[in-house]
Amino acid sequence: MRPRIYIDTSVVGGCFDEEFKAAAQSLFKRLEKNEVKFVISDLLELELIQSPKHVSDLLLNYPTDRFERIELTQEIMDLADKYMTEKVVGKTRRGDCRHIALATINGADVLACWNFKTYCKP
Repeated sequence: MRPRIYIDTSVVGGCFDEEFKAAAQSLFKRLEKNEVKFVISDLLELELIQSPKHVSDLLLNYPTDRFERIELTQEIMDLADKYMTEKVVGKTRRGDCRHIALATINGADVLACWNFKTYCKP
């Protein structure tokens, strides 16, 4: 079974960012080869609407069967709020906690995100 990798917006945008380009493109190469399945959420899709067109259109280059789509639910928002209250991931934003909760509740094998270098506690 292919690993299910939840991706957030930073991974998609990372394909066009010099700092994250190599890692992001490597992950997308694995998607291309059908070695992994990306778990994507309606939250990701909503955030991508606000991105430049070349970023927001990137996922359209891949067959839809390479993705598993999941939805932001009240249970997920409640868990994200709990993560923030308990400072589970250190100083972070609500959107990031929602991505983490989406991956957690939906049992993703991996959460891919390039946002946490300044947020996580050592």
